[in-house]
Amino acid sequence: MPYSAGIEKGRPVSWHKDSHSEARGDPLESSGRLPRSSSLPLVFVLNMIVLSSDSISKSFGPEPVLANVSFDIRQGERVGLVGPNGTGKTTLLNILSGQLDADGGEVFRPASVRLGYLTQQAKFPAGSTVVEAARAAIAHLADLSVESERLAKQIGQASEATEREALEARFDVIQEQLAHQDAYHLDHRIERVLHGVGFDDESFGQSVDHLSGGQQNRLMLARLLLAGPELMILDEPSNHLDIEATTWLEDFLVNSKQTLIVVSHDRYFLDKVTDRTLELFRGTAVSYRGNFSAYWKQKAERVEFEKRTYENQQTEIAKLEDFIRRNHHGQKHAQAEDRRRKLERIVPVDLPREILAPRIRFPEVERSGDIVLRAESISKAFDRTLFRKLSIDILRGERWGIMGSNGTGKTTLLKCLLEESSLDEGQVTLGTGVKIGYFDQLLDNLGHDQPAVEIVRPPEKEFNEQQRRDLLASFGITGDMAFQPIHQLSGGEKNRVALARLAARDANLMVLDEPTNHLDLWARDALEAAIRAFEGTVLFVSHDRFFLNRVADHLIVLEDGGFRIVHGNYDIYQRLVQSDAAIEKSANSQKSEAVDKTNESRKSKPRRKRQFPYRKVEDIEQDIQEQEAEVEQLHTQLLDPEVLRDGRRVKEVQDQIENKKTQLEKLYAHWEEASELN
Repeated sequence: MPYSAGIEKGRPVSWHKDSHSEARGDPLESSGRLPRSSSLPLVFVLNMIVLSSDSISKSFGPEPVLANVSFDIRQGERVGLVGPNGTGKTTLLNILSGQLDADGGEVFRPASVRLGYLTQQAKFPAGSTVVEAARAAIAHLADLSVESERLAKQIGQASEATEREALEARFDVIQEQLAHQDAYHLDHRIERVLHGVGFDDESFGQSVDHLSGGQQNRLMLARLLLAGPELMILDEPSNHLDIEATTWLEDFLVNSKQTLIVVSHDRYFLDKVTDRTLELFRGTAVSYRGNFSAYWKQKAERVEFEKRTYENQQTEIAKLEDFIRRNHHGQKHAQAEDRRRKLERIVPVDLPREILAPRIRFPEVERSGDIVLRAESISKAFDRTLFRKLSIDILRGERWGIMGSNGTGKTTLLKCLLEESSLDEGQVTLGTGVKIGYFDQLLDNLGHDQPAVEIVRPPEKEFNEQQRRDLLASFGITGDMAFQPIHQLSGGEKNRVALARLAARDANLMVLDEPTNHLDLWARDALEAAIRAFEGTVLFVSHDRFFLNRVADHLIVLEDGGFRIVHGNYDIYQRLVQSDAAIEKSANSQKSEAVDKTNESRKSKPRRKRQFPYRKVEDIEQDIQEQEAEVEQLHTQLLDPEVLRDGRRVKEVQDQIENKKTQLEKLYAHWEEASELN
């Protein structure tokens, strides 16, 4: 459902005493602002607790969703809330934000802390445009600006000293608030944030009534970011954002001063943004230092330690019980009694708090031909070009990912490669022995009323009910879930049914459109491992950068009507982007230096003779661009694992790069001469 941003002012509270802290008095005035002459130590203010959960519990049936959840959030912390699907993360966020009452426990928040959250209904000013709805989120700042101007005039006109002092005091307070919330460039802020979450200039005047659900989500996020509350609670903020917008959001949050609680399945996002992780599992929360990767490592080490502790204790208990049993009535009766007393004093260690991922596995498949799919100069356009003259060979065993911004045609390209959508030009040829299995992100090919145990039944082979239930269980669909109509399952459960259905088809070319949608972090990790172990060929679309990095060995990146082929994963693509930027910066710098030298030469030196044949400046610039592109391609080859394993090929590529650089130096000199003498 669409979300809308809400800002709630904190209420005065009296701090509680818990196992983590001493009793605390409320250092805030009832006005919700720190006293201007506060004697509080700066360290205390910076480490102020902005939200505290004390023994929160909530049930929706016989089993509790939350049981005694307690934690504190300090000012400036960016906390990632993680846990398997269905463990109550959204329920906890709703309780923390005041959208839902807890059955037990309390939530404390200082009166000075404004809390921003995403509610379940979109709330926009009636009949407003995108930019008007965004501006409404910071209307209070515009009002303060107007009041500031009015006070400035009144101060200049005040004749009484006491009146002037009162006006100046109010003026100072407003100026502090405006400065604190960067309110002096509101139009620029609005434009920057709307652009950041994916709105272009043309959409600024669009009516909010005509926005899609995804666009409404992005506008709600923009409103929340503009409002700038001291504490933000975000539930899957990168949903409906492409990679470019998600990267922008990461940078925005990292550079902001707000305290943050975020639920996300985007592991790159969690690693970039968060500095603390709360794991919610079996109704309770456990805190870990650091971002998601740090949590993942600490969690594995903790589980391993707890397993060893449990196993060692079980071994010790078994030895004691065996000794007691064998010697209870014998000569060693006294020793047996001593062992019994020792056994009674043992405090049992529980099994570790381990989150088990589904055991996803794809079967062995028949071998296809060496070339699985060939695309030759394929092009596609609607109102604009999506891709043009794209040619690739996908070989057996390769894993190709397709990525790009929203609207660049990723799913269209996928369907063109499957020959499910017509091409404007070019052709696609499937190799011999290729059997395709397709996963649709919309899950449209799942029967609405059919149970999962029937949906996974393959049409071309015998697969009895127990085999189908075992397959579903390996994907985390167990017990009664296997017999429920598919429409009663959650998004993540439907996704896993669709993947199980794909596994039952024995396809040697798996085609996946956003396969990680709705999956939790543990299911994503299991899916990645299963795909890497799959012996067939994989072609997929994804905006999950972690998935792209772990799974892809080749990428097709769609970029504004063009494309780029990357022989590597997402990290290698990022290096190429950085290399592009460095090459462009270097080229611009050299051209700028050449222009400066040319201008200086024209001022101080007589006209020189030509060293190069006459050529137009634009023709030389075209050659420079082509040579720079070839240098980039050669650098890409050096990132290819096959090339890196062959020392001779590495030397050949390096020599070619040096030759190209020499040619570029001559072209720069030719360009400089032509710029001066033409």
